[in-house]
Amino acid sequence: MTPAARVQAAIEVLDAVIAAARSNGAPADRVLSDWFRPRRYAGSGDRRAVRDLVYAAIRTCGEVPASGRAAMLRLAGDDPALAALFDGSRHAPEPVAADDHVAEAGIAPRWLAATLAASGVTDAAAAALLDRAPLDLRVNALKASRDALDLPVAATPTVAAHGLRLPHGTQVDQWPAYLDGRIEVQDTGSQLTCEALAAQPGEAVIDLCAGAGGKTLALAAAMQDRGTLIACDTDRTRLSKLAPRAVRAGAGIIETLLLNPNREAEGLAAWAGKADAVLVDAPCSGTGTWRRNPEARWRLTEAQLARYAAIQSRLLDIAAGLMQPGGRLVFVTCSLLDIEGAAQIDAFLARHPAWRAVSPGLPAGSPRGQGLRLSPQHDGTDGFFVARLELS
Repeated sequence: MTPAARVQAAIEVLDAVIAAARSNGAPADRVLSDWFRPRRYAGSGDRRAVRDLVYAAIRTCGEVPASGRAAMLRLAGDDPALAALFDGSRHAPEPVAADDHVAEAGIAPRWLAATLAASGVTDAAAAALLDRAPLDLRVNALKASRDALDLPVAATPTVAAHGLRLPHGTQVDQWPAYLDGRIEVQDTGSQLTCEALAAQPGEAVIDLCAGAGGKTLALAAAMQDRGTLIACDTDRTRLSKLAPRAVRAGAGIIETLLLNPNREAEGLAAWAGKADAVLVDAPCSGTGTWRRNPEARWRLTEAQLARYAAIQSRLLDIAAGLMQPGGRLVFVTCSLLDIEGAAQIDAFLARHPAWRAVSPGLPAGSPRGQGLRLSPQHDGTDGFFVARLELS
């Protein structure tokens, strides 16, 4: 493909990404894969170049663009060499016209940018949400140690106890250490939120929103695979992915529990007042993960944000009912919005005066309300809010 043809290809992919964002369809990485599947003439260099253009355009547009061309013109506005490729030649975009619509630059749609600013995320901190993320690994302490692990590419230790960092785009899924369960892909911030729970061998621990089990596996390693670890979720498909991952990781204590949506407390009735620790990695807006999914900011609406906040509040109340005296609860969202973080904890403590917030005791993060905020700008991690609560 010529450079101009790559730009036209990126425009076509962006049209599909924008349509998917408006209809809550497939994520951008799947749209890209689907677009390239029948186009076998595109080599690896073409795919990489088109992908880079697509994601660069997504990152530079705040509001949802009117079209892929509008998004690419926004990107070309800061790059004369890219603008010159709109020349109308074969397989190239049509020349720029006076009446062409150019997408609006910005961190996010205006309402969302304002909500971030109200939560103290502005300027450089907001821009960092759209940087490219490195690849972080967690060394599985059930099978290996960070100091003794030998990998094909040199990795840098992170502040997480078992964390390693590799450059963006490093492919690890065929490495022997990955295939035999010695390493897992997990952001350092995600690892730290698990450390905040301080799960111990022999305890009864509940991962209330386990999903596919990334944090559950980290908890199993922290518990040295001794005790009881219940991984819960309402999504059967996601939860079903945990069992083979647990086998690969050598984590035998994990039990999965499929819950009915809005009836989670009924499914967990046998655990009422019995848990030593509960992790609530609650569904959220995902504003802290834009480095990996920048088009997600085009999908979020104010109504969806309010629904997430209501779900988080309900899950916190359910978790509180599972705890025995002296137990601890860690609340986590991959969000930098106060409605999904500091404000949630303030509201919880007002509803549950027997509980108190204590320091998560992490080697990173900045205080936010009665918890900590991890951010790309200050900590080099995805964005998270984490709070640790204890029952007197």
